[in-house]
Amino acid sequence: MIGLWDTTGNEVVKALAAERRSAGGVASGLALTLVAVVEEKKVREAEAAATIAAAAHPCRLLIVVRSDLEGRSRLDAEIVVGGRLGPAEAVVMRMYGRLALHAESVVMPLLAPDVPVVTWWHQSPPDMIANDFLGVVADRRITDSALAPDPVAALRQRAADYAPGDTDLTWTRITLWRTLVAGAFDTTEERVTGATIVAPPNDPTAALMKGWLQSRLHIEPAWEPTDRAPRMKSVQLQCANGDCVTVTREEGTALFSRTGQEDRYMPLPKRPVGDELAEELRRLDPDQIYGEALGAMAGVTGLEQRPSMRVHVWKDPAQAARAGDETGAFAGPGGSAA
Repeated sequence: MIGLWDTTGNEVVKALAAERRSAGGVASGLALTLVAVVEEKKVREAEAAATIAAAAHPCRLLIVVRSDLEGRSRLDAEIVVGGRLGPAEAVVMRMYGRLALHAESVVMPLLAPDVPVVTWWHQSPPDMIANDFLGVVADRRITDSALAPDPVAALRQRAADYAPGDTDLTWTRITLWRTLVAGAFDTTEERVTGATIVAPPNDPTAALMKGWLQSRLHIEPAWEPTDRAPRMKSVQLQCANGDCVTVTREEGTALFSRTGQEDRYMPLPKRPVGDELAEELRRLDPDQIYGEALGAMAGVTGLEQRPSMRVHVWKDPAQAARAGDETGAFAGPGGSAA
């Protein structure tokens, strides 16, 4: 590991190149650049998740920590190649003062050549991705609405701000649920006439499950709120012939019940964030099914027809706070104010 304190972006580039040369073959075969935007208190969590993801997708990991926007501009960096973060080339950058508002000036020269760029926010997601240049330059953008104060409202904002290439880890968390529900109809063609979801009232996974069922089955699922479970408890489907299919979570397993058949138990573990991140990194093209489910959940149509390219909208939070402006949006180079 190389530590650089109160340094410059140019010195970080030189140090990474030197570390790559000394690491030799460890630094070859990168599949992508993963830019992680993280709060200071979540840096270790992000490193642990990226280590798991990098085992399946060798990447250059650039962790951006923005702190103290009003202080003196300073850059501290840690460079790790083939060390505690597994096969990843990693640079952890802590940015202070005005530099934190222009993180791209340091990040852009560090992007691995000729590979896709994925930006992942391991913090409350931004209201507008276009306000963050690190999201504008990415081929894929991964948010986590569960980290927002109001997760369901954050998902609705993701729909309002959606562009093809966006995804959310809330969607990844219902992959096993969707597999179990869809698998119930491998041996029947009965039409589904209704659905009921039992979940806490502010569970984002239940909101997306509701949107997915609505978009695929063209029904309006009912949401039955409960305070007896920390997350989505069960999904029940009613068929035209009167049969019911129910998937119920029970401590890492799912109880699969179907009218006229014996109950079965199937695995339904709570996966670590690293596994969820690795799943999303398997595809770098837009996820049309996610877009349809998100649109149905939020009541917004035509998400997949939106342009995939964003124009950077410069937002200076420090200036907005001083001016008392709630938006603080200004046209950046090549962009226009929203």
